[in-house]
Amino acid sequence: MEIPIFTVDAFTNLPFKGNPAAICLIENVSITLDDLYQSIAAEMNLSETAFITRRNSMDFSSGARFGLRWFTPTSEIPLCGHATLASAAVLFYLKKNVNPVLVFETMSGELCVRQHEESLIMDFPLNKPNPQDQHEIKDLLKAAVGDVPIQEVCYSPTTRKLMIRLADTCSRSELTSLKPEAEALLKNESTGKIKGVIVTMKGAPTAQPGYDFYSRYFAPWVGILEDPVCGSAHTVLAAYWSEKLNKKKMLAYQCSSRGGELGLEVRDDGRLNISGQAQIVLQGTLKI
Repeated sequence: MEIPIFTVDAFTNLPFKGNPAAICLIENVSITLDDLYQSIAAEMNLSETAFITRRNSMDFSSGARFGLRWFTPTSEIPLCGHATLASAAVLFYLKKNVNPVLVFETMSGELCVRQHEESLIMDFPLNKPNPQDQHEIKDLLKAAVGDVPIQEVCYSPTTRKLMIRLADTCSRSELTSLKPEAEALLKNESTGKIKGVIVTMKGAPTAQPGYDFYSRYFAPWVGILEDPVCGSAHTVLAAYWSEKLNKKKMLAYQCSSRGGELGLEVRDDGRLNISGQAQIVLQGTLKI
């Protein structure tokens, strides 16, 4: 069996920045072996590997609707932004897909992606977080941010993500210098309630390029200590910061070592547009 595979750096216009995802094109729609998908994701060892399947016997160049699943090295996940962006990049840029909008059928419903100038725009759900009692999870907070002061803590039950907002007195360097250990995070949260921790802080919108907020994302519960640029985390962040900043359109930067930029627009229908660029850096064939 041969499977076309690609590595795409998402949310960046530069190779080796942003968030890399592996993308597999499953030509034979009868191939739905979960164990195989999981083994490929473990072999690629990126934060996510995506598997695109054809629908209605259409090929990857002419079809407008596809199946899409995402796997970390250890498990399948219900939503992944950067690997969705990367999947659309492969179909639009390499397969020269002729459709203005691609529709992906996923565990999180239908996700649409379209091209706009040099960016790709994804239509995603918006996941508003709720305030979280800090005392209940004080040990987890300590493991995540140490002694850095916290402004607010929220929790998104839909995504099972905990969001920690650092105090406005904190500097960006305090966010970028955080080094939580996977063992400490896992030790202090073993209930299954939390699958990822977002750490965020207010940005510097008056300084170019004008980021409204910064963030980092840690998810050892699904086999990823740090996800370099996480689209699904921004479904929570966009809901939170839109309300706090009273803004519908925002520019966000995820401060991992690779870094990545996301354009966000909270829509009137309660959904979210996430825009970003992508660079295809590798293409090859899996021989199994």
